[in-house]
Amino acid sequence: MRKADSGNDITRRTVIAGAAGLAAGFATSAQAARAAQAIQTTKRPNFLFIMADDLGFADLSCYGRAEYQTPELDRLAREGMQLTSAYSNSAVCTATRVGLITGRYQYRVPIGLEEPLVLRDVGLPPSHPTIASLLRKAGYKTSLIGKWHLGRLPKYGPLQSGYDAFWGLRGAGVDYFTHDILSRADLWDGDVPVKKVGYMTDLLATQAIDTFSRNSKSDQPWFMSLHFTAPHWPWEGPEDEAVSKQFIGSKDMMAALHLDGGSMATYANMMTNLDKNIGRILRALKAQGLDRNTVIVFTSDNGGERFSKTWPFSGYKTELLEGGIRVPAIVRWPGLTRAGSKSDAQIMSMDWLPTFIAAAGGAQDPAYPSDGIDIRGALSGSALPERSLYWRYKFNNQAAIRRGNWKYLKIKGNSFLFDVVADPMERANLKKRQPEKFKELESAWAAWNATMLPFDPESMSHGITGEQQADRFGVEH
Repeated sequence: MRKADSGNDITRRTVIAGAAGLAAGFATSAQAARAAQAIQTTKRPNFLFIMADDLGFADLSCYGRAEYQTPELDRLAREGMQLTSAYSNSAVCTATRVGLITGRYQYRVPIGLEEPLVLRDVGLPPSHPTIASLLRKAGYKTSLIGKWHLGRLPKYGPLQSGYDAFWGLRGAGVDYFTHDILSRADLWDGDVPVKKVGYMTDLLATQAIDTFSRNSKSDQPWFMSLHFTAPHWPWEGPEDEAVSKQFIGSKDMMAALHLDGGSMATYANMMTNLDKNIGRILRALKAQGLDRNTVIVFTSDNGGERFSKTWPFSGYKTELLEGGIRVPAIVRWPGLTRAGSKSDAQIMSMDWLPTFIAAAGGAQDPAYPSDGIDIRGALSGSALPERSLYWRYKFNNQAAIRRGNWKYLKIKGNSFLFDVVADPMERANLKKRQPEKFKELESAWAAWNATMLPFDPESMSHGITGEQQADRFGVEH
């Protein structure tokens, strides 16, 4: 297997360009720069990173959803910045979480090649620096509340990868009421399994409030990753406990994967409950006086599923069309973001690590340089330098690159060139009208791909059977 853990020319150029762009961005926004500097020199900020699961780009009312309202997240957007060109590192769950936690393209480590994470014993190596371990080294108290999905015990886990505390699930998803899947429990306090009565979204919000309330009793700054399972399948709202009992323990449920049950009304109930719980968290922060020095980010791990709204884009989870990788992102950063502002800066999941580490006064591990960039310039309202964002996904042999307005896309051997600003639904293939631009992006993708790990033929694709998933679902998926 090709080595991909050390830096390369593309990575170094990206880091240098990012640093230069940040300096230029702040130079054009001196007031924001002074405010950010004042925060850093007086008291380092806390970081609350909230990630929903399988949330579509337009699933919040502030992004266009009309079937229900999300007033708490809409208010957060009015108080901060709404990003309209935010991307996930992948169109699926585990791969994006690898990109987020390492700040690097997920294809640099074997676990980043896996989805679904079911049949093999792979995970995030504890030796790999993470956003949590680097912030802990910088003096932060770190915690993960919610979904891990990066490998199972005893070799892999949040406590092994830089988090001081963990409360949540290790697999891809559980029943919202029993916290089991196929009668196998998946709820943990640290490395100890626990039982708790309640709806999963409610429990995660309560645990988050309890955790940051404890952490804030000292002067030590804290970082919390709060990874909700909502609105991930199974489709269960807070009033659907009786319905959930019809499916748990059934291998027929597993064979149907994410296609069983559900309705638009159920999805709306899941989303409004998520919104209410985020409101609880925001009120708790304010009541404790933490809102003035806590950076809050809300986003998703990938595009939505069948009940999601991805307009004005096409595509859903598992697809490198915009609807599978474009995600909502809201940031409220005291002293940096301007209330009610919007930005079309192209950012990616892996950018949060270098951004948070720089703001915390920490340092990256030089042996594992981030492929992301510090995006505080964009959050202050300035433009980022043009950059290239890359994706690949083994299912249907997909590849993509976004550079400026242009996007190169390959699916099932068919290749395309789109202007995704003028054509957000990716309908007009311009590769014959713009052959030089098409070749430029196709070649750039190939050069980038050569620096990543090759696909492992033993890694699983979506051809896995329900019976195979059932054998390991309670442990790893």
